[in-house]
Amino acid sequence: MIVDDDLEVLALLKKFFVQHGYQVAVATDGASLWAALAQQLPDLIILDLMLPGDNGLTLCQRLRLLHATPVIMLTAMGELSDRVVGLEMGADDYLSKPFDARELLARVRAVLRRAGENRPLLGEVPRPLIQFAEWQLDVTRRELRSPDQVMIPLSAGEFDLLLVFVEHPQRILSREQLLDLARGHAHDAFDRSIDVQVSRLRRKLEFDTKRPAMIRTVRNGGYLFTPSVTRQ
Repeated sequence: MIVDDDLEVLALLKKFFVQHGYQVAVATDGASLWAALAQQLPDLIILDLMLPGDNGLTLCQRLRLLHATPVIMLTAMGELSDRVVGLEMGADDYLSKPFDARELLARVRAVLRRAGENRPLLGEVPRPLIQFAEWQLDVTRRELRSPDQVMIPLSAGEFDLLLVFVEHPQRILSREQLLDLARGHAHDAFDRSIDVQVSRLRRKLEFDTKRPAMIRTVRNGGYLFTPSVTRQ
């Protein structure tokens, strides 16, 4: 699903992705997006930031409350604050305009691969559940349950980052390592999106976000996931 109020951009992107084997639906604003989602939920949404009516940030926030569908946000060149806020609202990746359609295609493939690589195949034996500090992460279903068995919603990006942490417990991971492991594509030296994702995870996992005990910040090092991890 591509959401953009620029009809020329919509037409070009739809043609490009169809040529690469994708089925594409389009929307020009929030109203047409919700109408399309009522008919069929897409595997991924490409969402422009600047839209008439509800902007992309507002739509992304509402999407994240209702669905776990991955979202790639399109932002204006150089608007770092918008990209950070977009990640805070639940976007899984972002790309600045103007962009090369081939780079967007690469981002789409990477996000879809991360979202789908843990889905069980027909006849496949499910992977074990991962437990840490009385929390439970179901890798196959991409579900997180709290110690009191409450389902905690995770965006695709939050799930990917948490999976990296539980697969590398009690080990200091730099921001660059986390980006490589969780997102799997090139990034610039000043990419602070991991800090945003960690902040979001802490709000869902930590008792006191001002003094996090589960995901600790290591000065000049990165982050350390402290709990012991077991698999069922």
